[in-house]
Amino acid sequence: MAALSSTRPLNLFYHDGSDSDRWLPFDRYPRAVIRRLVRGPRRILGLERVFLNLMAGLDKIGAPYRVNDYRHLRSHPDEVACVLGKPHLLDRFGPTTPIIFGPAVHNHPVDAPDLFTEHNILGVVVACEWQRQMFAVNWGDKVHAWPVGIDTDRWVPTPDKDIDVLVYEKIRCHPERDRAQVRDPILESLGKTGLKVARIAYGHYQEKDFEALLRRTRTMIFLCEHETQGIALQQALSCGIPVFAWDLGGVWQDTDYYPHRVVFSPVTSAPYWDDRCGMKFQDAAGFDAGFDAFWSAASSGRFDPRAFIVENFTLAARSKAFVELVEMLSRR
Repeated sequence: MAALSSTRPLNLFYHDGSDSDRWLPFDRYPRAVIRRLVRGPRRILGLERVFLNLMAGLDKIGAPYRVNDYRHLRSHPDEVACVLGKPHLLDRFGPTTPIIFGPAVHNHPVDAPDLFTEHNILGVVVACEWQRQMFAVNWGDKVHAWPVGIDTDRWVPTPDKDIDVLVYEKIRCHPERDRAQVRDPILESLGKTGLKVARIAYGHYQEKDFEALLRRTRTMIFLCEHETQGIALQQALSCGIPVFAWDLGGVWQDTDYYPHRVVFSPVTSAPYWDDRCGMKFQDAAGFDAGFDAFWSAASSGRFDPRAFIVENFTLAARSKAFVELVEMLSRR
């Protein structure tokens, strides 16, 4: 049995791979300096935010943990390694080390057919139920859904708003097609309303800039084909901002897999959602048909998105759920 107790620190391992040596020993250091000069400060993207928010929640509930302490694990081989970082980290562990892997897992199980024979995987963690169902086709009951918490003390409502609609774009699978068929018609429609509109795109902003925009924003349009958690979406909801979300549904469209390797449905762009969060639409025509109703409901205060987040996604509650999941899997 893998060893874990409520008083024993969790062994967390995370690394995004951005500072590994590439051509020469220790060349990661000058490359990091050059990247910062050219690109500016490093952006915190989804996987790193998951790790940071998990630790913040563990701090809130007083749950001890270690980070990237490979030496400790080598001297305590029965303890569980919680590998939240990318799959290459698995190679740092011996074949008998008990591992809970995820949520920064492979994009799909077809990329790792030997995962459970090469490693002692107690369980695989993914971010939402539709992703769990997709992975379970290959990995069965080894897969568990766990979303991270949102910092509800940082992402808070503010009174003074001068942006009516913030358009958040995270279109990845078919960008040319979906920008032409969805984004551009929506922007054209919004341009006719007389509302003040701002735009932001995933991967092209610093988190502090998104935070500053949300403080000025009344409502948000979320454009993403499918999402496993949607941290930026939930940050907006935590700020009390109702969202009109493009929810195409249907199949998982990642072009590295579909339709030649994987066909799975249904998926969603808002896996954590209820009527307090806002409304959804399926295409540009659906946006035109529903936006007036959404704007009217948002303007009248009918939505309560922050209540949904506070009820379900505080840092403490979601980190406690992670501890409980690790304890459950460790007893198997």
